[in-house]
Amino acid sequence: MSSNQNILVKLKDAGFKINDKWLVQGVSLQVEKGKIVTLIGPNGSGKSTTAKIALGIYKKVEGEVEKFTNKVGYVPQKISIDWTLPLRVNDFMVLTENLKSETINEALSLTGVIHLKDKNLGDLSGGEFQRVLLARAISKKPDLLVLDEPVQGVDFTGEIALYELIKKISDELNCGILLISHDLHTVMSATDHVVCLNGHVCCSGSPIDVAKNDEYKALFGEQASQILSRYEHKHDHIHTDEGKIKKN
Repeated sequence: MSSNQNILVKLKDAGFKINDKWLVQGVSLQVEKGKIVTLIGPNGSGKSTTAKIALGIYKKVEGEVEKFTNKVGYVPQKISIDWTLPLRVNDFMVLTENLKSETINEALSLTGVIHLKDKNLGDLSGGEFQRVLLARAISKKPDLLVLDEPVQGVDFTGEIALYELIKKISDELNCGILLISHDLHTVMSATDHVVCLNGHVCCSGSPIDVAKNDEYKALFGEQASQILSRYEHKHDHIHTDEGKIKKN
């Protein structure tokens, strides 16, 4: 059992509606220190709405929302930037926050983009920009980090590298992460708990349990389930440098 002291945010039967239309309903989850909870589901399933409920952005919410920290970092799904402006990475980091130079350097180093500090935002690749967004979100060492589709605009190899970075951030800062993803199998190695949404909670649990669930298969297809199963095989052996198999 988890200690209550580790819980950062907790939703119980939470929901939100606009003009009598439910965007999402009946969501229960909790995010703890050092843990990654991933929200998956099709477009319009309520993933971003659930994240905003957890952040406290929506006020008239059904159910219960308890937040146990005010130290929160957030990477939204969309961010409006005038790419014609000569805005350097360093300038972007202090756009809305008063950060010391050493704090900026530490955050950019953790996300692997310290060498881009004086580069214009418009000259960054998709993956580099996502790493800068992550650096900005972690600059004040949040307890809770909410990431809405943090790998968009990045190729498959870049996705895997970013998810590995997100796991590293969780470990090094011991922060809880609520992560929204369109694709479960690329995040499963890092994810502790998955919540599959389609206007409500279809299923939840470990990545492999969710992949076996009939509602997950109905949403994402049998093929997605099989892909995930191939990712999740318990190693009782290791591979040596020579390529030989050695039992643990």
